[in-house]
Amino acid sequence: MEARLTGLDYAIVVGYIVFALGIGVLLARRAAQSIAQYFAAGRELPWWLAGTSMVATTFASDTPLAVTGIVRTQGISGNWFWWGGAFANMLGTFFFAPLWRRSEVLTDLEFIAIRYHGAPANFLRGFRVLYSSLIANSIVMGWVIAAMVKIVQTTFGWEPKTALAVLIAVTFAYTISAGLWGVVLTDFVQFALAMTGAIWLAAAALGAIGGGAMLVQRLSEQGHAKLLAFVP
Repeated sequence: MEARLTGLDYAIVVGYIVFALGIGVLLARRAAQSIAQYFAAGRELPWWLAGTSMVATTFASDTPLAVTGIVRTQGISGNWFWWGGAFANMLGTFFFAPLWRRSEVLTDLEFIAIRYHGAPANFLRGFRVLYSSLIANSIVMGWVIAAMVKIVQTTFGWEPKTALAVLIAVTFAYTISAGLWGVVLTDFVQFALAMTGAIWLAAAALGAIGGGAMLVQRLSEQGHAKLLAFVP
C-alpha cells in the first residue's frame, strides 16, 4: 500500500537531501585536512552534538519498526531488551570516554596495539576486523537497510533496487566527502525530524482512540492489560 503524500511532504524530503549534499560540499575541504579531522572531526565535537549523533544512530530506520513490534507482542516491558543497555552506555559516556580521549587513538584497533603486543595482539586485531566487517556490521546493516527499503517502498512506491541505489548514493556522497562532521550534523537534523514525527504520530494515535484512559480501558476489555506492565 502506497502512502498519500502532499507537496509539503516532498518538499521536506527534497530539502533534507539538498541539506545533506550541501553539508558534504561545505565540509569536504575541512575533512581533507588530516586523518583526525576526517575520522574524529578534529577532536572538536561538542559533547551534546556527539551525544545526539550517537542517539540518532540508534534511532535508525529499523528502530520504529522493531520497537513497535516488540511493544505489540510483548508489551511495554519488552523494551527492557534495549533499556538494559543504559548502564553500559552511561559507563561509556562518563568513565571510558575520558580515558579513550586521553589515549589519543582513533580506532579500537589502535587501542589494541597500545594495550597488547606481539603475535596475540596482531591476531586480535585481525579477528576484530573480520568479525566486525563480515559478521557484526553485515547483520546490522542488513536489517537497517531492509527496514529502510520497506519504508521507502511503502511511502513512495519505489522498487527495492531503486530505493537502495538512491538512498545509499545520497548517504555516501556526504559521508565520504565530509567525514565525521558531515555524519554528526546530518544526524542532528535526522534526530530532530524523527523525534518530531514520532511524538506527532503518538499524539495523533492517542487522539484517534480517545486518549490514554480509553487505550487502557480497551486493552483491559480485550484481556491485554498485561501489555501495559512496566516490569516483565
